[in-house]
Amino acid sequence: MKILLVEDEERLASFIRKGMSAEGYEVEVAYDGRMGLSLFRRDMYDVIILDVNLPQMNGFELCRHIRAENEAVPVLMLTALDSLADKSDGFGAGADDYLAKPFEFAELLLRVRALTRRSGTKRGQILRLADLELNLDAKTVTRAGKRIDLTTREYALMEYLMLNKGKIISRVDISERVWSLNFDSATNVIDVYISYLRKKIDKDFSPKLLHTIVGMGYVLRED
Repeated sequence: MKILLVEDEERLASFIRKGMSAEGYEVEVAYDGRMGLSLFRRDMYDVIILDVNLPQMNGFELCRHIRAENEAVPVLMLTALDSLADKSDGFGAGADDYLAKPFEFAELLLRVRALTRRSGTKRGQILRLADLELNLDAKTVTRAGKRIDLTTREYALMEYLMLNKGKIISRVDISERVWSLNFDSATNVIDVYISYLRKKIDKDFSPKLLHTIVGMGYVLRED
């Protein structure tokens, strides 16, 4: 399980990181909002923990950016702002949970576990782009209401692209996230599977959604 922690208090960030690492989580830390957004766009996380009072971009704004690009990833706000109005702003920005500082680490851990469990069992979670839909629960893909049959590997690639719609995904990212392999620049397996997907989701439909960005990778978006 991989966590993105966006927290500008270095001692607190180090404390959370050590505690979560001891529980088997991999934790990546950003110390301001813009850095957090950059890391979010670069990688995939199972949970995101956000402070609110962050340099460069506050946690509420960062959460809105995250929600605009990924509807599924669980977000927990961890902040000293604990008024009802603050909590309303956090949930309104798209947070799934809200924990006020100071806090007990055991409670933070319980909430993170609950969020990962809930996100893994959420029923009927559907990702959409134009008329393309991917059902995370049923593991089905449709376009314009027509079911598209995918192999296991094609579906894994499709899911990764849909979870990161609008982002340019490199071949290295795809290799690590979909194949779980160290990237071999000599192989064309990723290009082959991109071609398979393009034929299935774009060939008989309009507009085209799967694009190649020369020298950078691939992106799923509606131009």
